[in-house]
Amino acid sequence: MSIVFIRAIILYIVVIVSVRVMGKRQIGELQPSELVITILVSNIATLPLEDLNIPLIMGILPILSLVCFEVIMSWLTLRSRKLRHIVSGKPKVIIHDGLLDQKVMKDLRYSVDDIMTALRSNNVFDLSNVQYAVVETNGSVSVYEKHPYKTVTNADMCIEGTSCNPPVIVISDGQIITQGLNEIGLQRKWLTDLLERKHLSENDVFLMLADKNAEYTLIKRRNENGQS
Repeated sequence: MSIVFIRAIILYIVVIVSVRVMGKRQIGELQPSELVITILVSNIATLPLEDLNIPLIMGILPILSLVCFEVIMSWLTLRSRKLRHIVSGKPKVIIHDGLLDQKVMKDLRYSVDDIMTALRSNNVFDLSNVQYAVVETNGSVSVYEKHPYKTVTNADMCIEGTSCNPPVIVISDGQIITQGLNEIGLQRKWLTDLLERKHLSENDVFLMLADKNAEYTLIKRRNENGQS
């Protein structure tokens, strides 16, 4: 039993490192080649756990080999547009000038329900509102709405202002996040002074966000009775 546990821990670490090397993507954002590598890695990792007669190295080596192959392919596809199109395919325009291209739908084996689901995921519930839509190589659909249905922006309303980065986490579950403070250029002393004025310690804070202008949002930790 202990051998299985040790093998599981080792393979878990190897798979985590492998996924980190391949990059940070969600399952729905994977390119076809990346999805294939992910499936193969997960299947290979289970073999030494199911059969203890298989040497552990026979599980680790194929995983590392596949990851190296994926990294090399990624490097090559970055430098060759033609190879990138062969491996990952090309984006397909499925709505052009407000018209749904039924030929592209047939080529992609997209049903009407698939299109409507994709539009709803982009907060569009009426097909007639769409000017242009593209099926990306990872299967997601990018939507460009017609002019009357676009979201009004500050530029449209001639509202002046300055752009700034969003707030970052400075306290998470009672722990001060030094990286967050450094990112917004605030000192730890600013945070401790603020907490002292509120008669709180970092352990009393469940979540705190702040920006470079020292504007903050603070959520106190609740006890088991639901009280702050």
